[in-house]
Amino acid sequence: MLLRATIIWFLLAFLAILNGAAREVFIRPAFGEPAGHVISTLVFCVVVLAVAVVSLGWIGPASRRAALTVGIVWVCLAVAFELLAGHFLFSNSWETLLADYNILRGRVWVLVLFTSLLAPTWAYRIRRL
Repeated sequence: MLLRATIIWFLLAFLAILNGAAREVFIRPAFGEPAGHVISTLVFCVVVLAVAVVSLGWIGPASRRAALTVGIVWVCLAVAFELLAGHFLFSNSWETLLADYNILRGRVWVLVLFTSLLAPTWAYRIRRL
């Protein structure tokens, strides 16, 4: 189950890169930086939910608790990638990287992490109905 959850996370990472490109090319020029960030974040939250619903049957958690474990894995991988790759591969300062976690400054990236954490559990519940 964890290997499959990780494979799906790589799909999510690819989709996040596409979302970021769409934000920079289409959304930000049309709406500006603050609104572009929020719109892009909300769009990606919907993408995460959709991917969770579609992929959860293949990932195969046997319980709600196992589905929550998938969410925890997704969040840990996302934060690790964001911080480690952002700093060591893309040479961003720690201050710049951590700025995206500052809700008081309108940075709503944490909504993606919240959605990633709970989407597998929500998808598990939806699939059980």
